[in-house]
Amino acid sequence: MKNWVKWLILGVLSVVFGIFVLGNSVAASMAVTTLTGILFLLIGVFQIIAGWREPGTGHKVLSIVLGMLMGVIGLSFITNPLEGAISLTMLVTILLAASGIIRLVLAFTMKATQFFWPMLVSGALSVLLAGYIVANFAAASISLLGILLGIELLFNGAGLIALAFFLRNATR
Repeated sequence: MKNWVKWLILGVLSVVFGIFVLGNSVAASMAVTTLTGILFLLIGVFQIIAGWREPGTGHKVLSIVLGMLMGVIGLSFITNPLEGAISLTMLVTILLAASGIIRLVLAFTMKATQFFWPMLVSGALSVLLAGYIVANFAAASISLLGILLGIELLFNGAGLIALAFFLRNATR
């Protein structure tokens, strides 16, 4: 099988899964939360193991405490995926608002350049999106992560399909 065909198949699969995820964004949000919990739990275990190997007492205690905290967060996400999805949605909303505000401030430092308007619009849209999520938090909190995952899968698939066709044309 040619290399470009592999990328094309991967891109089509990503688009198909993106459509599937958007069709059931709540289940996808729960899956994202559970996977996040598993990763936090694993990171916590590795942090604790690394903490035992630290030579100094202060670093050892701090590392073990942080590992335990990560483990507790991971277990919380795994056992309560709905509450975890709400927490992660709140975090995403805060990050959207913060990055939007930073881009708005940066836009005004670029006022004399051609990049002012794109940066201003980008920042304003992020802040507006964060505001929309806050205004509709009860409805958005359980499905937002799934929607973001679905959109990412669609964009990823489109990029992989474009890469596949680029590779096909480049090998000719």
